[in-house]
Amino acid sequence: MQLTRLDVTAADLERWPALVSEDERPLVVRVSDADTVVVVAAVAQRWSGSWGVWLSASEDYPAALIARDVKTLAVVMDLDHVVIDADHDAPAHAAVVEALLSDAAVTLHNAVATITDAYNRPVPPRPVCVWHVEGEDLVHGARVLYRREGREGVGVYVEREDGDPPTTS
Repeated sequence: MQLTRLDVTAADLERWPALVSEDERPLVVRVSDADTVVVVAAVAQRWSGSWGVWLSASEDYPAALIARDVKTLAVVMDLDHVVIDADHDAPAHAAVVEALLSDAAVTLHNAVATITDAYNRPVPPRPVCVWHVEGEDLVHGARVLYRREGREGVGVYVEREDGDPPTTS
């Protein structure tokens, strides 16, 4: 498996999907100068293929709000991945997002949230894989994607079967 992170500005976002090759998909978008969710939602109707967003959790943008935004994006586009980045407790933020993307009642207590019998419906129309950043890697359960350098503005994350990280080029 491979995920490709594209770092773009809001102005560049509308033109770059045509510039990305098929071997760089699925794509995870990180917008540097605007709200990623708002900007992606504005242009996503014209995109096809597997997409994702890279979002930064914080006190001002907690995991519960991220889950709400991910669910909204999943309705307007084929959203398959979300990457949760945070200055601290990224795994805890990701756990909250993943739990709130389910159809079940959520009861959870961790370093970033206490939730009791909460529902966050409707569920996304297709499953969304929730990753979190750990150092240079992306983690989802036991799966780890290791960072490999790509071209300018592109970060490539790949899964290795042997468990050894690939060399950075």
